[in-house]
Amino acid sequence: MRAVGTVTRGVRAPIIKKGDDLVNIVADTLISAAKEEGFSLNDRDIVGVTEAVVARSQGNYATLEQISSDVRSKFPDGEIGLVFPILSRNRFSQILRGVAGGVDKMYIQLSYPADEVGNPLIDIDLLDEKGVDPFVDKFTEDEFRAIFGKVLHPFTGVDYIEYYKELCGGKAEIILANDARAILDYTKNIITADIHSRTRSKRRLLAAGAEKVIGLDEILNAPVDGSGYHPDYGLLGSNLATEDSVKLFPRDTQVFVDALSTRLQELTGKNIEVMVYGDGAFKDPIGGIWELADPVVSPAFTPGLTGRPNELKLKYIADNELDGLSSQDAGEAIKDLIKNKKMDMVNDMASQGTTPRRLTDLLGSLCDLTSGSGDKGTPIILIQGYFDSYAD
Repeated sequence: MRAVGTVTRGVRAPIIKKGDDLVNIVADTLISAAKEEGFSLNDRDIVGVTEAVVARSQGNYATLEQISSDVRSKFPDGEIGLVFPILSRNRFSQILRGVAGGVDKMYIQLSYPADEVGNPLIDIDLLDEKGVDPFVDKFTEDEFRAIFGKVLHPFTGVDYIEYYKELCGGKAEIILANDARAILDYTKNIITADIHSRTRSKRRLLAAGAEKVIGLDEILNAPVDGSGYHPDYGLLGSNLATEDSVKLFPRDTQVFVDALSTRLQELTGKNIEVMVYGDGAFKDPIGGIWELADPVVSPAFTPGLTGRPNELKLKYIADNELDGLSSQDAGEAIKDLIKNKKMDMVNDMASQGTTPRRLTDLLGSLCDLTSGSGDKGTPIILIQGYFDSYAD
């Protein structure tokens, strides 16, 4: 039995630019890192590449004017409602400026006490103190201010109500409600800005009488005046790039992961799994912010990363089946159970608590936590031994 299980390494890479051959850069960087650091590449290793460098190598960017142009073409009357934007300078401020540039009047509906991914607008305990029912109560900005006053984000110190109005250049009114249909009191033409609940929001709005409803996934889902685009996600997954542009979620990612897997096999003779990852699917227990502001954790991956873990809960076995055995005999018994476990452990008590999430959500979260979003300079993540067990 090996003494070490899963090992995760952040691999430093050159600064990636538009037009770079990312497949060969990643492959060569991994080979060089293995030689310099004295580790080998093995079958069923996993290589994660952050979506940011994939999009940058593609040049998948758009200007605010290109966003505005697409919005104008889809809402020629010039009035819209914007429902459930997240509270983020990095993720949404540029999108909001681009959307505002394409309309004459807009109504922005914010959720409260927090946005979809947990960014707080107000302290949730204030709802009880003020007797507010978030499932029912809806407010104009003035009504909300009369109850809660000036509200600042606890981490950034930003008053997002004021900030978002300023970004719109006097074109926006703010309302606050947690039912998407509240916007219909103001306009029948809607952009749903939510990420994970967008399908439900669209369905409910259309059923309640909205005339036109599109999501952020339908803005820049095709090129506009030479812009980047994403056919499935549009503006979802985009980030601030410059003062006048955004970086979009990368497209054609399956082509990339397949090409990188093939190249690594050519160079190493090993069957190495590859995935593109974005935000991890985890929640900050202190701030309450759910990290996943991308539409998915992993937009593309090789076939060996499909599915969910099928594992035994060693703690359960140790507590229930190994009484009276020596440490050595207990270890051998566990190895035997692992080798003979069922192919599908769903609803088996011996697997309870083993996190039945998709492999790519677990692995993408591990990649994101390892690379971070700061100055580590490790957009390539190498995970080894992930598919090993105590029996190996």
